[in-house]
Amino acid sequence: MKTKIFLAFLGAAILATGCVGTVSGTKTPALVYNRDQVQGRYQRSVDQVYQAAVQVVQTDGVLVKEFIPHDTTNVVRSLQAKVNQRNVWIRVAAESPQISQVTVQARSGTSGDVELAHQLEKEIALRLATQ
Repeated sequence: MKTKIFLAFLGAAILATGCVGTVSGTKTPALVYNRDQVQGRYQRSVDQVYQAAVQVVQTDGVLVKEFIPHDTTNVVRSLQAKVNQRNVWIRVAAESPQISQVTVQARSGTSGDVELAHQLEKEIALRLATQ
């Protein structure tokens, strides 16, 4: 009887687990659907903003991979990193030739971490201001 109850709870937990799309176009598991990303716009080129994002990630954590999403052109670049044992995705896209948008998404396990995402976005802005 205890085994059947345990299996019922296990099945319910698996059904309740979902997936969240990341800013880089991939999927990650999620139990809690909460805010996990912030955006910023800068009057800089995509390459300048992307290099600032890479520097911030390398200072605060470990860069896992860099890529250009398949469904976009070369005006969009993404990266995945680990910062403070959390998964971080950063996407830099051109809104116009001189205006770029950066989106930072951070997830801790299966829930969002908007504070870390905001911190990283702010550090990118500070890095751009000092260049």
